[in-house]
Amino acid sequence: MKHARVVHDGRTHAATEHDGQLLLDDGRLVGFEDVRWLPPLAPVARARTILALGLNYADHARELAFKAPEEPLVFVKGAGTLTGHRQFTRRPAGVQFMHYECELAVVIGRTAKKVRRDDAWDFIGGYTVANDYAIRDYLENWYRPNLRVKNRDTCTPLGPFLVDAADVPDPMNLALRTTVNGAVTQSGNTRDMVFDLPFLIEYFSSFMTLSPGDLILTGTPDGVVDCRHGDVVVTEIEHVGALVNTVQEESHTP
Repeated sequence: MKHARVVHDGRTHAATEHDGQLLLDDGRLVGFEDVRWLPPLAPVARARTILALGLNYADHARELAFKAPEEPLVFVKGAGTLTGHRQFTRRPAGVQFMHYECELAVVIGRTAKKVRRDDAWDFIGGYTVANDYAIRDYLENWYRPNLRVKNRDTCTPLGPFLVDAADVPDPMNLALRTTVNGAVTQSGNTRDMVFDLPFLIEYFSSFMTLSPGDLILTGTPDGVVDCRHGDVVVTEIEHVGALVNTVQEESHTP
């Protein structure tokens, strides 16, 4: 099943996809164009943990002239970075290089502590598409991204849907693709991850507790390009969805 969170008629609704429309939690059917899309995550009664992988595709590491890491390169993101499908991401005025990153996002389904690799799939609730923009101007060190690179408000669109784990047959063999203004600029496959999903869940849960609703952003393949004001970026993952986002320079923001 595909789950969404949307705003319709001034109210926030949980929704599911139903024959090309959205079935709201009050029973109404509405069109995709009739709502404002939110990140497709149920509210949690605590701070949501968002873990993001850097250089988790060997080709992307080569693209940046680095070797693939021997241990996961991870940073933490704030919840304020998240925005929804068909929303705007702000590009700070004056920056020289801001690029998308098409990523499979794993949503934790139940509390995970000291999980063994062989059991890891049981702790995944579902998957969604993330576009984790990075501003390279602010990078202090490729191996130590500072807060401004990855933690600006609206810099991580998520969605459109949260797809139940059971409905994604082989998460480690999914095609990824990005287009900018309709032109294909990035393509890859999740099978090329340096650290696969079971490894990551075992690794993280060995020293920290993962809670329902937490996110793991699993990295991006090569093919990133600079995105400018007005660019429409579509990050798409097989069986999961196509996430649409528009870049808006801050000087143009109302």
